[in-house]
Amino acid sequence: MSIDVSKILNHSFTPTESHYTERDTSLYALSIGAATDATDAAELPFVYELSGKGHKALPTMAVTFPFEALPQLFEMPGFTVNPMMIVHGEQYFELKRPLPTTATFTNHAHISHIYDKGSGAVLIMETSTRDGDGAEIALNRSSFFVRGMGGFGGDRGPSGKINLPPAREPDATFQQQTQPNQALLYRLNASGDRNPLHADPQMAAIGGFDRPILHGLCTYGFAARAVLRQMANNDVGRFKSMQARFSKHVFPGETLITEMWQESETRIIFHTKVAERDEIVLSNAAVELHNLSK
Repeated sequence: MSIDVSKILNHSFTPTESHYTERDTSLYALSIGAATDATDAAELPFVYELSGKGHKALPTMAVTFPFEALPQLFEMPGFTVNPMMIVHGEQYFELKRPLPTTATFTNHAHISHIYDKGSGAVLIMETSTRDGDGAEIALNRSSFFVRGMGGFGGDRGPSGKINLPPAREPDATFQQQTQPNQALLYRLNASGDRNPLHADPQMAAIGGFDRPILHGLCTYGFAARAVLRQMANNDVGRFKSMQARFSKHVFPGETLITEMWQESETRIIFHTKVAERDEIVLSNAAVELHNLSK
């Protein structure tokens, strides 16, 4: 493996296209646990195009857009790596306006930062998603930790101690059990994330797991739904941004508990843990909401 920072930093990927339909919008919602209770009027609009409240796209569908460019990560000049050595470490995204339920967008991605963590390197891939008029719809910052590529003398980057929960009981809690086939369902949505680690027991064993694990961005979607439901009354227009670190893996079928602390009218600190193992799987996490008065 090798890394040439001078060639990678600010490397721009070939623009890619994200196209999705109403069917994809509903499938994405189902893949992150929406409408498990098919009679839940609060979540039916996310999965049913003829809902009386209108069909709505869940905000975190925006985190699927960068995956269109991800294969190009392994084609960059100055970057030779075993894909098994790359871990998706953190994800931040911001919506400029609510997503439509059907659309075609263009993604413009580049490597914005490279940090030297000693034991590995952190690459930040920034993706701007734009509509046909060139207006930005969403911004994603995907952080990838490359094991064994540190020690090149670069900047260590910002401290990881952010969005820490206060020392009090959470203001809201939401619990939901994932389905045993959750990863198989999630891999069919518009993200195109077909990593066999999430479907093939043999590949999971190579990765050190006794069975396939859930996509980190699936857990991310479950957490976003929890915050949207408990703290914003499922109003997708209030959702501005979200950040989280993928601290631990989740096995399909496990129960996710998202605990939330309202820091202000527009800022929610949260973490998500697995009930069965009492381990935090999403940390350093926060959601920013738009002010109701605006």
